[in-house]
Amino acid sequence: MIGSPWNLILTLAFAFTGLVCAFDLAGRLGRIRRKQARFGGEILIDLNHLLMSAAMIWMAWSMESEFALWAQAGLFTVLTIALLPSIRRGGTAAQRVDLVGHVLLNAAMVWMLAAMPLLMAGMGMSHAPEAGMTTGHETVADGGLTLMSTPAWADAINACFVVLSVAAFGWWAYRFIASRHHRLHVACHATMAAGMAAMLLLMNG
Repeated sequence: MIGSPWNLILTLAFAFTGLVCAFDLAGRLGRIRRKQARFGGEILIDLNHLLMSAAMIWMAWSMESEFALWAQAGLFTVLTIALLPSIRRGGTAAQRVDLVGHVLLNAAMVWMLAAMPLLMAGMGMSHAPEAGMTTGHETVADGGLTLMSTPAWADAINACFVVLSVAAFGWWAYRFIASRHHRLHVACHATMAAGMAAMLLLMNG
């Protein structure tokens, strides 16, 4: 759960990325049904970012159970592995860098989900959580509250993913300025990278 006004700002950002990917995915699937295109890495990227956008919006407003966190981490791990072969098959150098950026964002997502209880340690909560929920500030079990603080190694790894996310944002910002084609989609990817960096920072606040 992210505090106001960041939860609203991030919701708007990820609603934008989700809608862009949803419309692009629908168009690509339509072309496949009409046999005008084949299933490719672009469809996987759209699906990946659509699911990631939905997950980010959910995390901005609600607390996740441990099961939900690990289920999502497993899903995005599978999607990360599925994206890896596309890097080798990528056409231009710029397209391969794009794919590396997508893989890095997925890795950051898996890290955030798996480490969320540690990252959110020390954050104040505006209301008492339900039993069985993980807030990061405290792990709530049936027997009571277990207070935690974020270990230094988790802070260091999180900082690395923030830097990588900012680097991905910088790459796609450059692509947005330099390219005359697919700028909406590039803006979507840049927004996703910026949102990832913001989520990692806010959860580790």
